[in-house]
Amino acid sequence: MANLNEQSKIYLEMFKEMPNFSKMEPEEVRSLFNEVPLGDNEPEEVAQIEERTIPASDGYDIPIRVYTPEGQGPFPVLIYYHGGGWVLGDLDLVDSCCRMLANETKRVVVSVDYRLAPEHKYPIPLEDCYNALEWVYANPIEIDGDATNVVVGGDSAGGNLAAAVSMMAKDSEGPPITAQVLIYPVTNLSYDTSSYEEFAEGYGLDRSMMEWFGELYIRDEDDLYNPYVAPLTCEDLSGLPPAMVIVAENDVLRDEGLAYARRLKEAGVKMDAKLELGVVHGFFANIIFFEDQARQTARKINTFLSGLTEKVSGK
Repeated sequence: MANLNEQSKIYLEMFKEMPNFSKMEPEEVRSLFNEVPLGDNEPEEVAQIEERTIPASDGYDIPIRVYTPEGQGPFPVLIYYHGGGWVLGDLDLVDSCCRMLANETKRVVVSVDYRLAPEHKYPIPLEDCYNALEWVYANPIEIDGDATNVVVGGDSAGGNLAAAVSMMAKDSEGPPITAQVLIYPVTNLSYDTSSYEEFAEGYGLDRSMMEWFGELYIRDEDDLYNPYVAPLTCEDLSGLPPAMVIVAENDVLRDEGLAYARRLKEAGVKMDAKLELGVVHGFFANIIFFEDQARQTARKINTFLSGLTEKVSGK
């Protein structure tokens, strides 16, 4: 039986009123999501927020939103990739949690509005995310950032992209990444774990919707076994940046997230895994429903990242 807290029950009641997204066209679903009220809560104050664009490798201008905390820079950096199954989502979807992360971690948070599938299938969304890493590393002064302390992170499909960006940076000897923060990440596209069976319907992110997302993101079946799409299929995870993997208890993605955490640990990667009890997929970005749990998670992220920084600096 599912172990749902009260906030999750309220959230899922709202979801029951939604149509079956997997039977709809992407543009229809995006329009529906844009109509969902984000609540009356005042957004958390951040010292500075800047909208700008950065160049993609093909000349496209990638929108980013830069959140600067109070204090004296240069600040360590967290590049954040939003969720939404590679098909949905934008900078506004994760605005609240990016504000929270900037304040809790005292990092400049760079939120990346990568291009979406199916208009832009793999590898374009991933390449946009990697281009953002390269830009931050090459232009730290532009954001009052510290290029020696850059973390990548994201939730759901964004967690998948952060894991893949970490692999790309290792494989291509690209910019050094201090750590990766993977919040209920997609790590495989097999849809066959015990958590997929247990939470297949009625828990927000249904199995049918994940299959819909996967079909829209990949180009062909070969992509199902591409580590940059399905990190869990990677044979050698050694040499990757330290990782924090956070999963929700009542989530189809729970087991593959924990499996990836185990694989990282077995490969000798410094790793911390957290199972957040009582919550469902999406809790971190849905602060209107899950503010307390999201803030607790942000504090755990800060503790993990601060521990890494102290070891690097010899404190």
